[in-house]
Amino acid sequence: MTPAPAMLAAAELVGTLIGAGVTDFVVSPGARSQALALTVAALAQSGDVRLHVRLDERAAAFLALGLAVESGRPAPLITTSGSAVANLLPAIVEAHHAGIPMIALTADRPARLRGTGANQTTIQPGMFASFVRFEFDVAPPEATSVVLEYARIAAEAMARAMGGTRGPVHVNLQFVEPLSSSVDDVVLERARAARASVARVEFISPEADDDTTDPVWDASTAQHTVVIAGADAGPVAERVAHACAWPLIAEVSSGARFGRNVIVHYRAALEESALGGEVRRVIVFGHPTLSRQVPALLERPGLDVIRVARGNEDRFFDLVTTDPQFPHEPPLDWLRAWQRWDRAAQAEHDETLAQMSPAARAPDVDTARSRSASDQRAFLQAEVAAARAPVTRELLVSAVWRATWPHDRLVLGASRLIRVADATVPGKKIAVHANRGLSGIDGNIGTAIGIALAAQPALTRVVLGDVAALHDAGSMLFPTGETRPRIQVIVGNDGGGSIFDQLEVALTSDSATFDRVMFTPHNVDFGELARAYGWAYVRVTNMGELEAALIGAGGGPELVEVVLER
Repeated sequence: MTPAPAMLAAAELVGTLIGAGVTDFVVSPGARSQALALTVAALAQSGDVRLHVRLDERAAAFLALGLAVESGRPAPLITTSGSAVANLLPAIVEAHHAGIPMIALTADRPARLRGTGANQTTIQPGMFASFVRFEFDVAPPEATSVVLEYARIAAEAMARAMGGTRGPVHVNLQFVEPLSSSVDDVVLERARAARASVARVEFISPEADDDTTDPVWDASTAQHTVVIAGADAGPVAERVAHACAWPLIAEVSSGARFGRNVIVHYRAALEESALGGEVRRVIVFGHPTLSRQVPALLERPGLDVIRVARGNEDRFFDLVTTDPQFPHEPPLDWLRAWQRWDRAAQAEHDETLAQMSPAARAPDVDTARSRSASDQRAFLQAEVAAARAPVTRELLVSAVWRATWPHDRLVLGASRLIRVADATVPGKKIAVHANRGLSGIDGNIGTAIGIALAAQPALTRVVLGDVAALHDAGSMLFPTGETRPRIQVIVGNDGGGSIFDQLEVALTSDSATFDRVMFTPHNVDFGELARAYGWAYVRVTNMGELEAALIGAGGGPELVEVVLER
């Protein structure tokens, strides 16, 4: 029996995407998209591609986002029509602002049914507006010419998603009955032929002018330069700072927070020290979002700001290191002044923290080595006190930071904890990600699971607040038979959104009203939540339990609830 046109179209589309470099697909169930879903499932069963199935489209979209973050390639997302498509918007908006490649393959009714009140039919073209790099509205595959067009559309969608301004692409696919037929050898052979016939995909460059300009160096300005690395800036920011002997302000989610030029206490340096006032030029990589001091600096009148466009980081490094106008043995006075200031700020910070908690005090090695019974007893008492100390936000992020190895992955959710980490943790070359395109609390767990699936067998940890965890609890559901990666979701539970306590209005508002609409208290039992989704669960109330939980991260999904004071 001849396969249905929908199956042949799906074979052309899916096969071409695989040939263009796609390794993973994400599917949410639906009748209208069945040809695509069944074709991918058959190819996954034979090892041609990996398939991930999720019941909820929003969770599926953030899973696809995480897969793309780790792999650097889109993981096409297949959904049915109607409200299913609308549920993709949060992840697509995040991908747009963060420059993450995505391809949404949304099934649709034929165009003639739009606006007629037909069931599960809405205006899907244009639904994502300017948040997608390109959009295709594809006619039903009723003729051979249209079926063959699916291969061209797939190749162009990949090129648009991976182009100079990487981001999401929407492919809206109209299907008519019959919606599918069996996935027989004809369909599979057609998909593999489409895969084999894909020529090299030329990634489409943006039409906008490149905003990475060749710098014009002035000796006095160059000496008073700082490098700012925002979210997903990448290690090239550290390379530039190191090569040019400039202070490095690297946010915790930048991927550049390592090396000897990192200024950990940059907030205070910009706000309180004379050094901040002497900055004359700023080189910006990535998307800075985690402090008020950096935006204030960038808005300073007369400041020379160079923003390095995504994709041009290496070119900028080459410009800086080869430009004959630039002093290739720059004076170190500027950098050393920042380093001295940061070391003094760190010493003061460590002393304050040690006074607040025994868990922050360094062990007394001399006492530990003493043969005196009283000294040994004092040492053991100090160790017990440190283990029994309550967990604070700073101790939590510090412990996770220390426990994370270079081959691990760390995801920081949009909560108070990422700001605490950014203000306190030292430089360390580890892979860190956070959804900072819009800094939303939605989809943090889903994104982390996507990263974990693409990075396995590496361990992925995600640190987030209780509100962010509850907002994306649906992402914890793994349908039967789905791969369960090594992931540890660490929830700092202070009973609500305590980040809002830091707003000025918290000091003047009625406390009951403020709590109801801002703090949003809850009494969720995270142990029961974990069990409902089949996750391992650990409850942490002190530092000893936290260290044990971090060391004992297992081979599958685990939720660690850390009890915090508001």
